[in-house]
Order: sequence, then structure tokens, then C-alpha cells
Amino acid sequence: MRLTEEQIYRYSRHILLPEVGGVGQEKLLRAKVFCVGVGGLGSPVALYLAAAGLGTLGIADSDQVDISNLQRQVLHYTDDIGKPKTHSAREKLQKLNPDVNVIVYKDLITMDNIRELVKEYDIVIDGSDNFPTRYLLNDACYFEKKTLISGALFQFEGQLSVFKTHKGGACYRCLYPEIPPKGMVPTCEEAGILGAVAGTIGTMQAVETLKEVLDIGEPLVDKLLTMNALSMSFNTVKITKDPECHLCGENPTILSIEEYKEHSCDIED
Repeated sequence: MRLTEEQIYRYSRHILLPEVGGVGQEKLLRAKVFCVGVGGLGSPVALYLAAAGLGTLGIADSDQVDISNLQRQVLHYTDDIGKPKTHSAREKLQKLNPDVNVIVYKDLITMDNIRELVKEYDIVIDGSDNFPTRYLLNDACYFEKKTLISGALFQFEGQLSVFKTHKGGACYRCLYPEIPPKGMVPTCEEAGILGAVAGTIGTMQAVETLKEVLDIGEPLVDKLLTMNALSMSFNTVKITKDPECHLCGENPTILSIEEYKEHSCDIED
């Protein structure tokens, strides 16, 4: 792939970076990334990946735009209320950068379709708003040997991690072995979220994705980064691979994709 004159100018600030250059920009234009959720996290993720010239961006979301989304979901505008989020998002992303092939999936993600969706992409980004989807994505990425970039939000806090289980690293289940019982974690509507926190964590998910595609820097593999916006403090702790993990441990009991019932919602999309 050779960059056109227009692309050289469009991505000139990338190309100036020694860690990226023309070769790196061509990598981005060939990359295929699947973003699950185009809400509070997925909006900034998709915007920055499209702006960066990512070649193929799959976006999945079964919801429609609601007025309560607009406080944080920056891909959607007041005129989009009632539209499928995937259609609203694709419209903005294609206007931002026609180089990007945006593929939309507006149906629910289930145990029956998740592996077929994931296998088409290089990297999977979890911008979902519920535990069942998180576990489905984690398990599918494990079985399909894909990198998973996970973000989560709660009120004024956020967290971010990169899981590369196919490279010998931990999986999401090593960190959170089971879905919390109903009532243990407040629902999205009960807890609330400061809108800009979603933008901060989503943007960092985009950064980690670009680092993975370009193979630069030190990714947050086997690390959990947490942020507290009220104190503007960040902390990073190591995630240890659990030898007793039901999925990726030494004696796994999860041998195929399972269906998980929704008990609660740990993030606000």
C-alpha cells in the first residue's frame, strides 16, 4: 500500500513521528479493529481511530440514541435521537475520514454470533455497558486468539487494561472470575457518570489500540490502570495470570462460549 499525496498531508503529524512514519501509517490503513459499543467509551475510541486513518472499523451496538446519552456520547447529536447508534456513528465517522471502512452491526451480540464477529478483526475493544457482554468478549477473544482492550467507568472513576491471553497473558476472568451477584454493583442509572471521564478512558483505549497496531511503546498488558477524576490520580497494578482460571488456567472448565445472564451493569456507556 502506498500513501496518496492527500493521505500524506492528512496524516502528516503522524508521519512526522519517528515511531510511526509512513510505514506505520500504512499499518494503520491496513488494520481491522472491532469496537463493541459506541456510547460513552466507544464514541471517543471510534472518533480517534477514524481520525488516525484506521483502515477497517467494525462497530456494534443494538441501542438507539436517547437524549440521556448526549451528556457523554459525543458521536451522537440531538438530531440523532431515536436513530440506531450504529447508523448515527457511521455517519459522523465517514464524514470525519472517508478513508475508513466503517462496518456496522446493529443486532445484539450473543453466544451464537460473537466468535464469527471477533474472528474478522485484529483487535477487539470493549466499550460495552454490562457484564455479560464483557465475559462474552473475553471468552471469544481467548478462543479466537485476539487482543482485547477493555475500559470501564463508574461515577468519577475509570479503568483500563489490555488482555493478550493468546500471548500467555492473563484474561479478564483472571481479574474478575465471576459476574457479581445482582445488587452488588449499582446499575448505570443508579450510579451516574461524569461525562468527561468517559471521554478520558475512551481516548486512552484508542491510544492503546494505536500502540498495538503500530507495535510501539509499552502496552497495558497484564496491568490495570485506574483513574480517579476527583483527585486526578492514576494508579497501575499488575494483573497476575490465575492458574485456576476457569477459562485460561491449567485445568479449564470453560471449553466453549457460554451464555451469561445479566445481573448488573458495571459501567455507564
